[in-house]
Amino acid sequence: MSDAHAGSSIRSDVVEFDTVDDLTDALAGEGYLIAPDLAVVLHLATLLDRPLLLEGPAGVGKTELAKSLAAASGRELIRLQCYEGLDDARALYEWDYARQLLHVQMLRDRISDELASHETLSAASTALARTDVGVYTEDFLVPRPLLSAIVSTMPTVLLVDEIDRTDEAMEAVMLEVLAERQVTVPELGTFTARSSPWVILTSNDTRELSPALKRRCLHFQVAYPTAEREQQIVAVRAPEVAADVVADVVDLARRLRELPLRKSPSIAEVIDAARAAALLKQGDDAIDVSADGALMSLLVKFGTDLEQVRRSLDADGSAKSRSTESAATGSSTVAAFGAARSRVGVGARR
Repeated sequence: MSDAHAGSSIRSDVVEFDTVDDLTDALAGEGYLIAPDLAVVLHLATLLDRPLLLEGPAGVGKTELAKSLAAASGRELIRLQCYEGLDDARALYEWDYARQLLHVQMLRDRISDELASHETLSAASTALARTDVGVYTEDFLVPRPLLSAIVSTMPTVLLVDEIDRTDEAMEAVMLEVLAERQVTVPELGTFTARSSPWVILTSNDTRELSPALKRRCLHFQVAYPTAEREQQIVAVRAPEVAADVVADVVDLARRLRELPLRKSPSIAEVIDAARAAALLKQGDDAIDVSADGALMSLLVKFGTDLEQVRRSLDADGSAKSRSTESAATGSSTVAAFGAARSRVGVGARR
């Protein structure tokens, strides 16, 4: 089961959250600042024992929420990372064929003796079919993430990450787990959850999920946080960075997200950029985060996006320069005009 338990962290004290505030405070203790409306929906999901589907752009903290929830509640995190071509053998379970073959080879002599009394191959084949050689038992069953969450005796958080990268056939495979908290293995029967997992599914909105899946989940559309909240998040994750640097980096990230980029800066990338800006800043000297190429390498990850960002920032810079020049010219004009009026006025009075 080792591959099903990526990033798990188990504490002896498993926590249940009585109120939304308890949940919010516990997540904050893990460095996750959850939005109030999302906190309410997440709390309902834990109380109602319903899966929670989080949809939204990549990098808004959907996966991090599941990790923080597991850490805050003392539950084991079991993660199923979805991808194109994922099948039930990698999501549910598979049989250890090598061990099964070795088991049969060890029993070969005894099986041969048992079949020796049959005069025809057909009779021997029929007898072999009736013989239980014990290859379809739990000893040879290899649980993958979904089954691991069901059979675990420890309370778990099951994270089904980027479910939109699979197809609808794989969604159908998951419905039994999501709706009934059980997995059916034809050779062994049905495994019912020993400790009902908290289930969080994430989607980056790359395709529409099936109504059957959505019907079984609570749903929340996650967006990028406000500038104020994002500054708070960065400050919590990177407390060593000065507030003015954090504000500048967050402002830059928000400007970039307004552009039609292939990939907008994630919150994690903004945190890294803030840390980098603090390292690049020399003493009390200010740093122009929008002009620093090293910071752009942290926030912009595609060449075509970088070209678009440079054009946009250059255009903004030119517009600001024109505005400054216009203001300066206007001030000069006003001053000159005022002086001329004074001269005219003096002459008139004369």
